[in-house]
Amino acid sequence: MLITGAGSGLGLALAHRFAAAGDRVLLTDVDGDALVAAVAAVAGAEAAVGDGAPTASAHGLTLDVRSDERWAAVRGWCEEHWGGLDVLVSNAGVAAGGRFSRQPIEDWDWVLEIDLMGVVRGCRTFVPLMEAQGSGQLVNVASLAGLINPPANAAYNVAKAGVVSLSETLRLELEPAGIGVTVVCPSFFRTGLTATFRSPDAAVSGLMDKLVGQSSTPADAIAAQVVDAVAKRRFLLLTDRDGRSSYLVKRFLPPLFLSQARKRTRRLLERIAAAEADGASAVAASDRGEA
Repeated sequence: MLITGAGSGLGLALAHRFAAAGDRVLLTDVDGDALVAAVAAVAGAEAAVGDGAPTASAHGLTLDVRSDERWAAVRGWCEEHWGGLDVLVSNAGVAAGGRFSRQPIEDWDWVLEIDLMGVVRGCRTFVPLMEAQGSGQLVNVASLAGLINPPANAAYNVAKAGVVSLSETLRLELEPAGIGVTVVCPSFFRTGLTATFRSPDAAVSGLMDKLVGQSSTPADAIAAQVVDAVAKRRFLLLTDRDGRSSYLVKRFLPPLFLSQARKRTRRLLERIAAAEADGASAVAASDRGEA
């Protein structure tokens, strides 16, 4: 079991869940310090991080999912110490939001390289190994955003929709080889994603913080559903009732979905405009020397 982005959030919750179920877990993350702490939390004092042999049920390797060289090194480790890999969980991700006309291309590059191409690189690295084994499972963490495409979220929507599309394609291609695919599409839950969130619109950042902060769903609850989906080899995992409802309305009642989406978009744009007006007033007052 290999999990990307396992230094915190859902990735760490997944590592705890799978290790508790008796699986050997390889945690990977770009943040070396977070990775050391995560592996210790999962496996205890015997845990180790580095290229050496595993010393416990959990091990850690640093991995930037944008790096082909690091992916090759991780595959080499799995082949040397485990003789292959049963499950690849592509969980590493970042987020950026804001109006399309305002979001810089650098944010697009950042999100697409990590959220989409990181999954592509992981699958390209391990699918040949799984094909040779005649077994395996890919677990790709997408988002409800990739199915319903909310406003002021273009880069993230596109990346996550790409993960869904990739997963659908690989499901059909790899079934004859005995390889299963699960795509996970959660809505808002308590995670650390907001810590690196990028947006040119302060109102969008504030809304993101609010939606994540007010969610009653912990990462562990999502992780428990993923473990169950992997055991049952389910393809699409919608993790919450509101998400399932939104997805079904879009599929079967498109006019209703569009009407609701237009209302949400109008409210969001009004909120952004109000925040900009308040900001402009504050700047003007400061220029006049007002308290």
